[in-house]
Amino acid sequence: MANELLYHFFDDDDFLMISDKIKETEKITSGEVRVAIKESVPFSLKKKDIKELAQREFYNLKMNETRDKTGILIYILLGSRQFYIIADEGINSKVEQKTWDDIRSEMEAQFKLGHFVEGVLLAIERIGEILSKHFPIKSDDTNELSNKVVL
Repeated sequence: MANELLYHFFDDDDFLMISDKIKETEKITSGEVRVAIKESVPFSLKKKDIKELAQREFYNLKMNETRDKTGILIYILLGSRQFYIIADEGINSKVEQKTWDDIRSEMEAQFKLGHFVEGVLLAIERIGEILSKHFPIKSDDTNELSNKVVL
């Protein structure tokens, strides 16, 4: 059954809550937040590490094409229980990767308790707090990327 692993961790209401949280977060920042949740990787990509897989997804989703280079992706790979937060160069010029790694650790703590959707929501909230300081919402801001969870 397709998405069996996915629905072991999340349900459709969870995906809606995540999308709503992204929408709410993007009201305070010009940053563009996305969440991609994958069950596994194709055989041809098995040798790639989690960072490379996240980068690949980042570019596949055209997150590098936002106006101010302010895309950020939470990439979750359920099969190997790995996840990574990757930001575009506009964000990286002001926020170091360690900040995202710390949020990833907070997410991991929630996941270990079995709180999967809570972990993702917490990460989105923390990302929003940080981005709103460096990239506040602009008067001419538009939602450049979908808020839907990528499966």
